[in-house]
Amino acid sequence: MAANKKKKADARPIIAVIAFLVVALCVYFVLLGQRAVQLIAKGEVVSIGLGIGVILLPLIGLWMVVATLKSGIEHQRMVAAAQDLGRDLDVDALPRRPSGRIEKDAALELFEEVKTEWEANPTDWVSTYRIARAYDYAGDRSRAREMMKRASEQYRAAKGE
Repeated sequence: MAANKKKKADARPIIAVIAFLVVALCVYFVLLGQRAVQLIAKGEVVSIGLGIGVILLPLIGLWMVVATLKSGIEHQRMVAAAQDLGRDLDVDALPRRPSGRIEKDAALELFEEVKTEWEANPTDWVSTYRIARAYDYAGDRSRAREMMKRASEQYRAAKGE
């Protein structure tokens, strides 16, 4: 194993938890849907209104689950692709707080380095992915999400999707 290659952790426990949560949510959505149908079947104006409201909850929940899973899967693919290119953001050597988070000064220094790289090539999905991670380490979560969304779009475009 090369020195810069990290040993991959076993993802099965995480996948099992995700699968359990998705199944539990699906059961919950079915139960909510049944309750909504019961309310609508009563035929009263108030119960029909409540039934329609309740039936929207599982639909919104299902959309959220699917969107979150798709995003997570795509981010994992981007991580793997960046690692394969040897361009993943290596933060192992950075100093950490007792909580495990990267020290603020080190995170800001890392951000400045990655920002310079990104400014040189803002259309490269790997550079955008790296700056998204650097924003996250520096504590700017909203910009991190914004840049990760942009990295995802660039990644899909690079793959021809």
